[in-house]
Amino acid sequence: MPRRPFVVGLTGGIGSGKSTVADLFAARGATVVDTDAIAHELTAVGGAAMAAIRARFGESVLRADGALDRDAMRARAFDDPPAREALEAILHPMIRAESERRIAAATGPYVMHVVPLLVESAGRAGRFDRVLVVDCPVSVQIARVQRRSGLSAARIESILAAQASREARLAAADDVIDNGGDADALAAQVDALHRRYAAAAR
Repeated sequence: MPRRPFVVGLTGGIGSGKSTVADLFAARGATVVDTDAIAHELTAVGGAAMAAIRARFGESVLRADGALDRDAMRARAFDDPPAREALEAILHPMIRAESERRIAAATGPYVMHVVPLLVESAGRAGRFDRVLVVDCPVSVQIARVQRRSGLSAARIESILAAQASREARLAAADDVIDNGGDADALAAQVDALHRRYAAAAR
């Protein structure tokens, strides 16, 4: 039976720069398994989750092409906890199964498993060899999200309030990347951790 790959759980709050960090690890040879990317595939046109989502929520959360209207679903789930729980009950088992399949098929020296709500999710024990948190000041998170999404600061703050606190995330971390500085500082931190993870995976 093949040995399970060395898996690093990568997480961080909205706007912390998880995708940027994951891309840097991918450029160094790591296999990236991104739960957000899997969720997008499951909820695209013809995605495996769409029949169950349509049956549970109706047409109001669908785009004209049949894909999930992510803005409509996000607004509904954010304001209605039972709706969020129902959506999670559909998506999370599918995301978990597809993540495990991709981890098992990984060809890189180790796996960078991007899980935005890693700290908030139950049952994470034993799934990761290391937990890596991408951290930056909350003010930086808000500014980044505003630039890319146009959401108001108040809306972003409400999203942040619904996520694990910065303190809780750091408490769960085995390793931390400070993404509050410039690109060179970020790359240096990624280089150091890449060497450590590649060595640990041997």
